[in-house]
Amino acid sequence: MPSPDRSSLEGLRVFVVEDESLVAMQLEDMLDELGCRVVGPAMRVRRAFEMLDRGDAIDVAILDVNIAGEKVYPVAERLEAAGVPFLFATGYGRPGLEGRWPERPVVQKPYTPDQIAAAILAARPAPATA
Repeated sequence: MPSPDRSSLEGLRVFVVEDESLVAMQLEDMLDELGCRVVGPAMRVRRAFEMLDRGDAIDVAILDVNIAGEKVYPVAERLEAAGVPFLFATGYGRPGLEGRWPERPVVQKPYTPDQIAAAILAARPAPATA
């Protein structure tokens, strides 16, 4: 599989919702390497809502499905209502997504920077052409 074009990721503000400290730090490093700006991470669902309430600009979000025993789906619903693209990151892959969410982009843990880049690009709408 060829590497995704990372140039379109430069400067993207990526909201990270991940409860595992080491995974969150690794993801932050990957996003930094891709040229993205990390918003967060939020390590609890309640904290994710607090951060969204602050109104920080977000271009795309990466959501772990299980956050300290809580499902992240209410955060996904809020992002969807606001028109913010997002993807899921989970150790269970696509089969671990419930309800209406299996059609969303998903990366299975452990993931690589190329997988994260490809999933971000899949989550974001294609740029309009003139």
